[in-house]
Amino acid sequence: MSKQSSNLLNIATIGKSVGLKGEMKLHIKSDFPEQFKKGTSFFISEKESVTLESVNLERGLVKFSGYNSLEDAKKLTNKHLYTTIERTRSECRLEDGEHFWFDIVGCSVVEDGKVLGIVDEVDRISITNYLFVKTDEPLVKEGFAKSFLIPFNKPFTIKTDIEKKIITVSGAMDILEAS
Repeated sequence: MSKQSSNLLNIATIGKSVGLKGEMKLHIKSDFPEQFKKGTSFFISEKESVTLESVNLERGLVKFSGYNSLEDAKKLTNKHLYTTIERTRSECRLEDGEHFWFDIVGCSVVEDGKVLGIVDEVDRISITNYLFVKTDEPLVKEGFAKSFLIPFNKPFTIKTDIEKKIITVSGAMDILEAS
């Protein structure tokens, strides 16, 4: 899931049209494919939305209400689908120890009581989630990199406290020093 725009989360990109009746390829960027069901509406801009008329996730195809031809469907190619943070919280279920990426962004990264930086973004590279950390200004003044990546898993991540906005880590200082 990429960075949020105001209160909207980019959860998919509409690909090319498939066939003559308005079906489109859907590239999901969310860990919650259950959001994509018939009758659900998504924003394609701050003021415009589209509604799913049919969904075939096995084939990665969707059709949107009102887009019934190849020409109509092409108008949606490369558009992003957005949902709200509130809707994500209410419709998507997390397992114990899991967190929404938008809750992780803004957390302080702390090792041995020392703040190393703030999570600016979360990104998935292959099968691993990484925290993109903007290094704390005093460390940058000491000559450390302005930003660095930390794998968001054990043994690097020890504890994530969303309420206090603190992620306690181990080995991150070594990564920062090597950056």
